[in-house]
Amino acid sequence: MSEGDKRTLKVAVLGCGAVGSQVVRLLTEQRDDLAARVGAPVELVGVAVRRLDAPREVEVADGLLTTDAAGLVARDDVDLVVEVIGGIEPARSLILSALENGASVVTANKALLAEDGPTLFEAAAKAERDLYYEAAVAGAIPILRPLRESLAGDKVTRVLGIVNGTTNFILDKMDTSGAGFSEALEEAQELGYAEADPTADVEGFDAAAKAAILASLAFHSRVTASDVYREGISEVTAADVASARDMGSVVKLLAICELRGDQVAARVHPAMIPRSHPLASVREAYNAVFVESEAAGQLMFYGPGAGGAPTASAVLGDLVTVARNRLAEVRGAGESAYADRAVQPMGETRTRYHVAIDVDDRAGVLAAVANAFADHDVSIQTVRQEGRGADAQLVVVSHAAPDAALSATVQQLRNMDIVREVTSVMRVEGGDE
Repeated sequence: MSEGDKRTLKVAVLGCGAVGSQVVRLLTEQRDDLAARVGAPVELVGVAVRRLDAPREVEVADGLLTTDAAGLVARDDVDLVVEVIGGIEPARSLILSALENGASVVTANKALLAEDGPTLFEAAAKAERDLYYEAAVAGAIPILRPLRESLAGDKVTRVLGIVNGTTNFILDKMDTSGAGFSEALEEAQELGYAEADPTADVEGFDAAAKAAILASLAFHSRVTASDVYREGISEVTAADVASARDMGSVVKLLAICELRGDQVAARVHPAMIPRSHPLASVREAYNAVFVESEAAGQLMFYGPGAGGAPTASAVLGDLVTVARNRLAEVRGAGESAYADRAVQPMGETRTRYHVAIDVDDRAGVLAAVANAFADHDVSIQTVRQEGRGADAQLVVVSHAAPDAALSATVQQLRNMDIVREVTSVMRVEGGDE
């Protein structure tokens, strides 16, 4: 498109749920502002939905709703397609069709990007069109673009984040009220922070998809959700949270992506972090991502990580960028996977453990426990005893060691005659060793 032929850019939206309805609303209400920012009018020409008569949060102009999503993305007059239906199919097929038919695409689909991102990126490159996806991670928080563009001249070494609002709300309530997991989950569901089926959130699947996207961008390598080690929070107890509090720490579900030599380590699991760490103060359903790089040092991005309007804000930001690129007849940054680093197995990843052990209160117990750690070349940072007699408990925090060695140590402890029960095992992040 030449500078003198700035025709109206036509936008199709796939999905009109919590996010899609807000995208439609912003496209309508901010039409003049968007035109000024883009440099040409932006017109909504179709909204694909499953049911025409379903209740919606926004009024859609007559003639825009359609159940024919495939037909909408195949139109030769559509310049930009916004995909906010989620899931793998039909989203993947619709995005591929949109790209093949000459449209640029903005998506919020973390699950699809984490499972089959390379297919989408290759299709976008072949079609010479943009594929932008800021809204796929951490809602309104600008984190993907800083990794892809602002820090492109730096070397990112670590990305540590709270990227799931549901689990953060649950763990925050457990910390502040002393509630158990089930009680906190029930409150999250009543307030609308958790789905009726919360599995994707509480078992870490949502966070793992986001970790895969973050690791891919930060370390210029292809990382899929299946590459990310994953543990959820359903086994976190009130006792775990209380033990963290006694240590001056708090429990968070963390997405951790690290550069380990020539490999990438990517994991999602609950961990204790010191209350002095910036991520410890992230409350309720908010998200935050902590980035470490060689030149810039430590950066933190914080804000609402979900919700219709916040996510729509990220979608519209991408849409403006993609629309400007269409006018200038250029493409933005595509996939960067040149480093092609392998993903380090979790067993080789160095972590730290907090282990609480109910033991017999008799001579030699502490030495026997210390020997179990030494048998696997794991050194102990701190150990303290709580209670006496039948109520004796040892709380051990290790120095960093391969996760497999720490796991083997815990298994050995469970098999020892002097150990009645290993009551808590949790990884520790942040703070000095």
